Amino acid sequence: MLEVPAFTPVNLLTGFLGSGKTTLLKRLLEDPALADTAVLINEFGEIGLDHHLVERIDETMVLLQSGCLCCTVRGELVEAIRDLHSKRERGIVPPFRRLVIESTGLADPFPVLSTIKADPVLRHHFRPGNVITTVDAVNGLRELETYIESNRQVAIADRLVVTKSDIAVEEEVTLLIDRLRRINPDALLLSSGDTFDAKDILNSDTATRGSALQSASGFFCEEPADLVTSDGIGHQAAIASFVIIVEEAIDWTAFGVWLTMLLNRHGERVLRVKGILNIAGEERPVAIHGVQHLVHTPVHMEAWQTTDRRSRIVFIVDGLDLELLRRSFRAFALA
Repeated sequence: MLEVPAFTPVNLLTGFLGSGKTTLLKRLLEDPALADTAVLINEFGEIGLDHHLVERIDETMVLLQSGCLCCTVRGELVEAIRDLHSKRERGIVPPFRRLVIESTGLADPFPVLSTIKADPVLRHHFRPGNVITTVDAVNGLRELETYIESNRQVAIADRLVVTKSDIAVEEEVTLLIDRLRRINPDALLLSSGDTFDAKDILNSDTATRGSALQSASGFFCEEPADLVTSDGIGHQAAIASFVIIVEEAIDWTAFGVWLTMLLNRHGERVLRVKGILNIAGEERPVAIHGVQHLVHTPVHMEAWQTTDRRSRIVFIVDGLDLELLRRSFRAFALA
């Protein structure tokens, strides 16, 4: 019998209206590697799963040929996840090892993630997994210039999947990718036309998170990436990505108190924080990763990958004064 993890990862699939979420989801569900996956989607009609249907478990659930369990969400998300967990515990549904939630196109992704931590039952059985965001190559630039939700969906992503690039103008795809990298320089960037492993997209094993954090960009993104429209007008979202580099070892307690205070006051505007820290008294680097008010358990990496042992902390923020953040960090966390 399939062993159920102590904390089932919950992966969020998000993206703006018409960006190809359901098409990507259908592709993922056809991969046998996801046979041990449960999925919450809005309506079956949107994704056209009828020809994959093997067995209807009840009015909201069907079991697909791949083994995936798919459910509709007609009420509160908490109740839907609780119901899934209860049915798994009682053996009514297959013992799924991960959960994927497809959010609506206009949704801010954070409330979905915060649901797990806020509910006293769910937080003992589930944990946040990867956030996968789809971006339409044809309309993505215009959406990023117009809608705050689109920017926040990109900023919060662990994986960015560019869709419809086969029908988009090549120059516009290049501009879009440049914009995505300015908003979120360290997310894994894929094209829907690429060959990729569905399980790798969803994998959020904390044992590998630390290595993933030390990404190809090297965390060097000091220039704020304030967005502007095609007319050169400052964007209302004011999303910026910047890095704090620390030469000396960091006191873990002081840093923890500072980060807690920052997220308590401005958590909804700190879209992401992640970094590699040189902690005083620790030989190995410590990786941190958080999404708004949620902070994952720190990971002790195996070793420093280079001789450079400076701490690097990346922030992606919405409308915060970057210089004030830097001064606050220096005054409190390094005191």
